[in-house]
Amino acid sequence: METGCGMLWLLLGAALGSGMGLGEDRAVFWPPGSLGQLSESDPGLQEVLRWTEERYNRGSNTPHVRRISRFISASKQLVKGTRYIITVELSNTRCRKSAVLPTCDFYAEAHKLKTEVCLFEVWDIPWQGTSTLLKQKCQPKVEAEARQTNKVEEPTSSQPLEESVELLGQFKDFMIQYNKVYSSQEEADRRLHIFVQNLKTAEKIQSLDQGSAEYGITKFSDLTEEEFHSTYLNPMLSQWTLQQPMKPASPARGPAPASWDWRDHGAVSSVKNQGMCGSCWAFSVTGNVEGQWFLKNGTLLSLSEQELVDCDGLDQACRGGLPSNAYEAIEKLGGLETESDYSYTGHKQRCGFISRKVAAYINSSVELSKDENEIAAWLAENGPVSAALNAFAMQFYRKGVSHPFKIFCNPWMIDHAVLLVGYGERKGIPLWAIKNSWGEDYGEQGYYYLYRGSSLCGINRMCSSAVVG
Repeated sequence: METGCGMLWLLLGAALGSGMGLGEDRAVFWPPGSLGQLSESDPGLQEVLRWTEERYNRGSNTPHVRRISRFISASKQLVKGTRYIITVELSNTRCRKSAVLPTCDFYAEAHKLKTEVCLFEVWDIPWQGTSTLLKQKCQPKVEAEARQTNKVEEPTSSQPLEESVELLGQFKDFMIQYNKVYSSQEEADRRLHIFVQNLKTAEKIQSLDQGSAEYGITKFSDLTEEEFHSTYLNPMLSQWTLQQPMKPASPARGPAPASWDWRDHGAVSSVKNQGMCGSCWAFSVTGNVEGQWFLKNGTLLSLSEQELVDCDGLDQACRGGLPSNAYEAIEKLGGLETESDYSYTGHKQRCGFISRKVAAYINSSVELSKDENEIAAWLAENGPVSAALNAFAMQFYRKGVSHPFKIFCNPWMIDHAVLLVGYGERKGIPLWAIKNSWGEDYGEQGYYYLYRGSSLCGINRMCSSAVVG
């Protein structure tokens, strides 16, 4: 224990003494096909922002020229060129499109700015000299969001040293709380830089959230977006062509009650932890089977995710999987062993399934309606539901009801499987209660709460359940 604390202070001291320059941008490299975050000062991004601004104005029917008034975020993906995903605010300038003025300043009056928050996807092929606007989604920025955003101020010249000391203190507390020890001074330096950038990202998400969620420091705060996605999320979920066809579930017999929570009725096991393995699909499905088995037999069992990681030949173990495949694998295997008989290791091993140890089995599986009211009614009658969503807002979620802008949480880019255990509302905000698989030290004792009623983050798109005869 003393060695760990000594290493902590050594690394923090080295980071502070190295003159890290917390505000500096550093070159980041990532493999083709993966997403990586960009800073506003990136030269390639600057050119794309200018092109996007011009393209927007050519296509808009507003009388005024609009310019980017605030940069929010950007990432890029190397795919036969570069795909940029950009989020910015655009506001009116004094320039009318019909006139040519030497400068185009923004209006001083807030009501004349008519600011919009916009998401752009641009495909740039520099060696061909071509750029293509793949997607453009804009919606008005409401006043409440503007007031929240104005609270985030850039540090003045008198602040950097004081701010750096405060950030180092936060990083030290983070390392202690989540038992983080890094292998070298260089690695500690890099993780601190990522931590600082992630604090800024969490602030941006916070300023634009429309619910009651709190975002900030979590156990994932020292990971880049690409590291978080590749380690904890599931890229297979967005590949619709890989999904096995499933028969539709019979609709619920009656309307959904105002609220329901299967935790109150004994159908939900304790929160588990998938570790550094993209096996969320297995946890989502076993959670559903646990609930179905309880409702049929009156016994709540903790079932084995590792059996699916090792023995499901249709899926990719820690590299992702699909619930529809997992149900089929359970049927072919003959059932699931318990957690205690086939315990979780967080990496793929040789299949060690023993049929005589089967503790629960299923007969088939069904796909639910995509109507959220029907999903709620079915859940209340039939048990917890396997679901999937876009995990955009989850890396820095701490508590409350999350309600990110739809344009930030594309329902077609689903990348994480979870378990719907209930629904209801909090202080008038409708919600889904979601059991996650990142341990009890994530979110609210391992749970994530998402706004219910607008198909947010695609939560309604992949709802399914096993059937126990």
